[in-house]
Amino acid sequence: MTPVIKLLRADEWSTLQATGEFAGSADDLRDGYIHMSPPEQVAGTAAKWFAGEVGVMAVTFNADVLAADLRWEPARGGSLFPHLYRPLRLAEVMHAEPV
Repeated sequence: MTPVIKLLRADEWSTLQATGEFAGSADDLRDGYIHMSPPEQVAGTAAKWFAGEVGVMAVTFNADVLAADLRWEPARGGSLFPHLYRPLRLAEVMHAEPV
C-alpha cells in the first residue's frame, strides 16, 4: 500500500462527505488534475498552500487503488508529486485527520 494525501479545506471535505465525490479545488480545476502529496511532502504542501487556514483535513488514499488515474509528475523543485486525473471518491478514503 502506497499512501497519498490530499489536503482539503473544511468546505471541500464537507463536499466530499456529502456527495461522495470531489472534483477539486479551484487550483485543481485550473490545472486539470487533483494535487496530492506523498506523506513526506505533506508538511511542505501545507506550509506553502494552507498556512494559517483552519479546518484543513489530511485525507489519505491508497495510490495502488488510484493507479489507473494517478500520475507521478515533477513539480516543486523537480520532486515527483501524485496527480489524480479524476475526482476524489469518498469510498476510497482510507483515513482522514485534521492538519
